[in-house]
Parts: sequence; C-alpha cells; structure tokens
Amino acid sequence: MTSSQRFTVLSINMHKGVSPLHRHVTVHLLRQKIRIQHPDLLFLQELQQEHRTRVSRYRHWPEKELTHFLSEDFWHDWHYGKNAEYANGHHGNAILSKHPLQKGKNYDISAYRFEKRGLLHSVIRLPGNEQAIHCFCVHLALFQKGRERQLAEIIHYIGQLAHHEPTIVAGDFNDWRRRVSGPMLEAGFKEVFEVLTGSPAKTFPSIKPMLAMDRIYVRGLKIHSAQILHDWLRLSDHLGIAAELECL
Repeated sequence: MTSSQRFTVLSINMHKGVSPLHRHVTVHLLRQKIRIQHPDLLFLQELQQEHRTRVSRYRHWPEKELTHFLSEDFWHDWHYGKNAEYANGHHGNAILSKHPLQKGKNYDISAYRFEKRGLLHSVIRLPGNEQAIHCFCVHLALFQKGRERQLAEIIHYIGQLAHHEPTIVAGDFNDWRRRVSGPMLEAGFKEVFEVLTGSPAKTFPSIKPMLAMDRIYVRGLKIHSAQILHDWLRLSDHLGIAAELECL
C-alpha cells in the first residue's frame, strides 16, 4: 500500500480453476498473477474449494483446499462461502485479505433452484484505522428477473449489516444489460470504472471481452484507479479487475 489509508482490491470469476475450455488447470498461474498484483483484498467467485474428481483428472490439481492454496504465506486471512454442493465437492465465493477478517455469514440469495448463489460478508480494518470496511462478494443469476430479486436482497442485507459504514460490493454481476448500477447508485454506491471511464469494464468472454459482467461498487471510499487485467485472458472465461481505493 502507498499509505496506511490506501488499499487495493481485485475481483475475478475463477471459472472453478480451469481454462475456458476445461483443457488445463489454471490455479497455479492464477495464484502467481494475483500475487504479482499484490492486492490487499481479493474477491473470488466460482472458487472450486473441493472437487475429488479433478484431483485424479488433472495432474497438477492442488492437494489443499483452494483457499489454503491461494492464501498460503501471502494473505493473512480468508473467508469462504459454499454456494453449491454436489457428489464430488463444492464451490462458492471467497474473500482473501492481508488484514484480519471479521468473518460474517454467507447469505443464500439463490433466485432459482438450479442455480445456487450466495452473498458473502466480511469486515476488515486497515492498520491504524478503526473504521470498519464491509466487504461483500457476489455472483448474480444468469436471468434478469432473478438478478432483480437478488439485488433487492443484497441492498437489504447491506442496510442491516453495514448501515452507513464504508462498503465494497464486488463480483460477477452477470449484468450485460447494465441494470444494476441504478439501484446501487440509489443505495449510495458508485462503480469504480463508471466513475473513472464512464462505463463498466468489459470482461466477458475473456478471449474477446464484449460484455460488462464484473464490477466493484464502493460507498464511503475514494476511488484512485481501476484496471482490467487483460493479460489474464486464458486463466478464466472472465478477465480480472482491480482498483485502488482510499478511506475518506
């Protein structure tokens, strides 16, 4: 961090740790790329915490749970929220932090029975600053009606949990129609790329991004910069995004 009040966040849909066409494991290179960025906070969606079949199918699949593998000797703390469970394992959202996390809950915001989704909540405090920063990692539904219901739930939970304290909501919003920013703005949030460039970042599909799917919304924080991680195009079907923020 450039000062005790500035910090960086990064968000990416991991595509469960395999390449867009499922040909090879990407988690090793993804871990390397993330560490080069050196973010204070990492918001991950579709993190494949456990999958017993992949251990045998892919030669280099990590033996440890992915949160342990990614955070080992680098991030101080992590919080995982299981969204979908099946015979061979489970996946969900995760928040990794260089600073101690006060772990909240993973709230079920599934809009459809066939599509399990969660809202993962944690709280951090930067060194020398007692101000709580609420962190929410999200992955919204594929269909518009479901996203509308989920967004109403998210804003409700934020009101109950974060009140008027500084807050970050980051993840895969699946919002190619750009319907999310209006309700989020009414709730006091600004999207980092919209503030700096006028429109959300195009992140999907990673090989030729045309749709603005991934967002970092903030409230009560100053936005210094934002970037699309274009060189990550073969690590997932989404590109990663990052931002530098500052406590007011």
